[in-house]
Amino acid sequence: MPHLKATLFDPVTAGDLRLANRIVMAPLTRNRAPDAVPTALMAQYYTQRASAGLLITEATAISQQGQGYADVPGLYAEEQVEAWKNVTQSVHAAGGKIVCQLWHVGRVSHTSLQPGGGKPVAPSAITAKTKTVLLKSGVPEFVETSEPRALQAYELPDIVHAYAAAARNAVDTAGFDGVEIHGANGYLLDQFLKSGSNQRRDDFGGSIENRARFPLEVVRAVTDAVGAGRVGIRLSPVTPANDAFDPDPQPLFDYVVRELAAYNLAYIHIIEGATGGPRELSDRPFDYTGLRRAYRAAGGRGAWMVNNSLDKPLAEQVVREGADLVAFGRPFIANPDLVERLRRNKPFNEGDRSTYYGGGAKGYTDYPTLGKP
Repeated sequence: MPHLKATLFDPVTAGDLRLANRIVMAPLTRNRAPDAVPTALMAQYYTQRASAGLLITEATAISQQGQGYADVPGLYAEEQVEAWKNVTQSVHAAGGKIVCQLWHVGRVSHTSLQPGGGKPVAPSAITAKTKTVLLKSGVPEFVETSEPRALQAYELPDIVHAYAAAARNAVDTAGFDGVEIHGANGYLLDQFLKSGSNQRRDDFGGSIENRARFPLEVVRAVTDAVGAGRVGIRLSPVTPANDAFDPDPQPLFDYVVRELAAYNLAYIHIIEGATGGPRELSDRPFDYTGLRRAYRAAGGRGAWMVNNSLDKPLAEQVVREGADLVAFGRPFIANPDLVERLRRNKPFNEGDRSTYYGGGAKGYTDYPTLGKP
């Protein structure tokens, strides 16, 4: 339903989350969690950006098997969970709301990051034509992903359990306001959804219903664990990120969102177009308005979040056209006060791309805010 008089700065409700404005900080991998443990610097980074209506953390692994990049955080060991408390307490003290993005990378990994140096896991034993990030002598280096092995059906319940356990760790122990299930960008759940990476011949492959079965089982387990009103999910129907591909994404994702409608999630987070790239892909046309209508027609009441390459005019337009929330990614890297810059129509700082992945405070917590050099 259009929000003809809505602004980016209106308070809004997403499930159990009461948000001060419609502006969301999208998840941004920054590779600054040595040994997968969040740091005090990360607490400072998120707190600087707490004026967003909602902060979504960088993708956070639900298990060691789910790790795919060097120095990204986890949520499966006690030390990690305790360290996240410092982040959530600091954000809450600044008046912010924060959810943790739950991540299993599937085949987008490297043997050096896997338990016992084993192969990454995937729906099918198809190597992703993409790269991951390892650290060599403290310097980020992009390397080819390793050949995966196909998951056996009997292994899937343990992964579902790991998602639910990570959600409980996040909400019940670490103090997050909720969780976002990462079902996008060519990672494990997206790998199951899309036929380019899922060529199984069992109950988890083939038809749309079968390919969606495992992701929906994860949604069911996570909502059972922490309550549907604290759960969102991120989807990317057409992005080519991490070698993600499906030849017919419209019926696939129309089906997925219709099924999600029954769960009363806090929000649905949609990446429109190529992640970090163009919003329209000539070889992959997609009707995002139709997707939202399919969700609403099926009874879905969660907030609808739009993401990808938004500026202020486009963000205002998508809100007027019916989006409830708008997510900004890279602009938040260099602009901790992005909400205020949007409110006052002030120019943005430029980000230092050389510091995006790995490192310390430089290019992370040292960007100037309005009136403060």
